[in-house]
Amino acid sequence: MAPEAAPPDPRRAVVEAGQVLADHGHADLVWGHVSLRDEDGRGLWLKRPGLGFDEVLEDDVQLLDLDGDVVEGDGPPHLERFIHTEVLRARPDVACVVHTHPEAATTLASTGLPLRPVAHEATLFVPPDIARFVETGDLIRTPELGAAVAEALGERNALLLVNHGVVVVGSSVPEAVFAAVLLEKACRMQLMALSAAGGDLRVSDDTEALAKRARCYSSVQMHHGWDYLRRRNDRRRR
Repeated sequence: MAPEAAPPDPRRAVVEAGQVLADHGHADLVWGHVSLRDEDGRGLWLKRPGLGFDEVLEDDVQLLDLDGDVVEGDGPPHLERFIHTEVLRARPDVACVVHTHPEAATTLASTGLPLRPVAHEATLFVPPDIARFVETGDLIRTPELGAAVAEALGERNALLLVNHGVVVVGSSVPEAVFAAVLLEKACRMQLMALSAAGGDLRVSDDTEALAKRARCYSSVQMHHGWDYLRRRNDRRRR
């Protein structure tokens, strides 16, 4: 009888998620973080503050409880840990939460314009228009603000924190991280189109956009995309 495979290391999953995000428009010096729900119900895994995505090692990943206190790991937790704790508390279907400050998504959010399906990528999020959090553009530094972010996200897969960044969620690291990569690409493409053509854009209507979402971004396709990003990440770091 073959031995059972070892369970995946959540610390390694958080490290790899950050590396992929850093390579696809989500790096912002030492700011931004991605969390993974603990399979044993103890809370979530999150990198410690002060490190960029590309330099985090497994020993830099902390286990926090849902009150935001460090259970395992060294150093203090991230100030904005309450984004993760409150979204995971409100959304039992979510296993992974990404919070970053990608330039295109943050820029588009500041315009007040809706996200429009210029190409395939935006159809993962619209229609209806992507959710927005406008209560503050400051840091999400309290459980109350974290709960307000979770409420604004609702049952959606992504949220624009206007004048701040994004929150993207998924039932797994592959789903959340791949969606975050697609969101930044969608926003960047829309800004490029607006720069070239102004407000007169040809985009998919709602019927076509929803059909494209089902065909392009099924669970199988999302995992294919994530597997590619992992392979690319491995090649870059060899």
